[in-house]
Amino acid sequence: MSVPGPDLIYGVAGLGMFGLGLHHAMTAAAPLRRVLALKICAIGASFLLIVAAWRVAPGAIDAVPHALVITGIVVMVSAMAVALALIRRIRALQDGEDTQPGHTQAGDTQPGHTRNREGRQ
Repeated sequence: MSVPGPDLIYGVAGLGMFGLGLHHAMTAAAPLRRVLALKICAIGASFLLIVAAWRVAPGAIDAVPHALVITGIVVMVSAMAVALALIRRIRALQDGEDTQPGHTQAGDTQPGHTRNREGRQ
């Protein structure tokens, strides 16, 4: 019985991670869990790009998929930061919190006054 090579292991792991992340991105209710699931999808896609860069002949590695993986890591970190900031802002708006100083909500007559959850000032 032969031992599977690293390309097969990384390929199956990449497909598994992508599938697992996609499933949770579609079924999760919490926005934070969806963002984390999409991050797992991106990691699985990175694994698949790394496997695509491997060749049978030694020393015949394609540098383009590796460059795409490095670029993907930077984009992934930036997109996750934006997604987390949006989740935080949406949650603050749903809770009725004012995150900007001096910002008035609809219906306020004086600047700086915010309403609590019951609608009272």
